[in-house]
Amino acid sequence: MGILRDHPATAGELADALPIARPGVSRHLRVMREAGLVEVRQDAQRRIYSLRPEALVEVDEWLEDYRALWQNRLGALHTEIARGK
Repeated sequence: MGILRDHPATAGELADALPIARPGVSRHLRVMREAGLVEVRQDAQRRIYSLRPEALVEVDEWLEDYRALWQNRLGALHTEIARGK
């Protein structure tokens, strides 16, 4: 959620900015919280969500092997297309 990259937000603020119904936003936030990607704090009756950058670094490191694999495969595909095959 790009909004959370810029600043903490409530579920309502996210729902207003996204083409997803509020229940869907809440489900996404729950999954992200359970995965450790966001943290939540109470502010009176509101829950404020923010990204956990350290968790995103872990995800990026995990994806690195896959990124390298796909870059190699896509590079080979580009070569074959350039050869006219």
